[in-house]
Amino acid sequence: MSSRFAKYATVLGLLITVRASAAEPVVLDLWAGQPAGPQSMTTGPEADTQKPTDKLIGGKTVMKVGNVSKPQIEVRLPPADKANGAAVVICPGGGFNILAWDLEGTEIAQWLNENGIAGIILKYRVPTGKLQGDAKWQGPVMDAQRAVSLTRARAEEWHIDPKRVGICGFSAGGATAAITAAKNGERLYEAKDDADQQSCAPTFALLIYPAYLIDDSGALRSEYQITPKTPPMFFAHAADDRVPCEGSAALFVALKKAKIPAELHIFPTGGHGYGLRPTTQPVTGWPPLAMRWMKDRGYLGAAAHEGHEAH
Repeated sequence: MSSRFAKYATVLGLLITVRASAAEPVVLDLWAGQPAGPQSMTTGPEADTQKPTDKLIGGKTVMKVGNVSKPQIEVRLPPADKANGAAVVICPGGGFNILAWDLEGTEIAQWLNENGIAGIILKYRVPTGKLQGDAKWQGPVMDAQRAVSLTRARAEEWHIDPKRVGICGFSAGGATAAITAAKNGERLYEAKDDADQQSCAPTFALLIYPAYLIDDSGALRSEYQITPKTPPMFFAHAADDRVPCEGSAALFVALKKAKIPAELHIFPTGGHGYGLRPTTQPVTGWPPLAMRWMKDRGYLGAAAHEGHEAH
């Protein structure tokens, strides 16, 4: 073999390796102009406010993206040789004030990619936490609905099965994901373009220490209207979480009464805000449980179970 041919073969091999690896993230604006619904109460330019002195989670600090006035999605596709056609829109938490971007965003996408699932990280508008009443969550949920529709609109381009587009959320992002799932295609804004002709109903939901599910009396909030068409849900929560695990339990019970498939894991300890960073607490063992649930439900290969596909 000539040296020139050897070099060509080496380069070709590298190109094949690159193509087989995860693609570079693609960032897309969700809205052509001003987002629909309540706007974020920004106080300056978008920025990451993490500091070296911040609390460590799993040995690292957390990116805190704030002042988001232009909602976007960051699309992270799995390697072509691993891709199974499923996709999950990821809603980071942060109390509707900031977004825990790496802990509950990019790290989740990497985990999904490793399991052949496209990770669509949602940069929803914040802060909205000081808005009154439903306005706190309406803008983020509109962003999530738009992200689900846009993902389906790009399904062929991204090699995604539009019948297997789920949503995942943490803390306030868990509320965003849960309301998006509970609305089940009831769009909170008027359709803007062809992308909005695609359903905004997630096929399933992964809710990890979700917040804002119950009111002060312990009753499920009115945002969560569960019907026989509500998509299946998976929950993971710690009993000692400052966000009450009773919220996850209440939504699980409502799903059970409606005969919606759901799986609830409440661990005795573990606190709040761990993402999927491993610690000594058993609650951080939720990722393989969630992956097994998705596999058992048929979301990682075969079509979703009849009766709970996206409309």
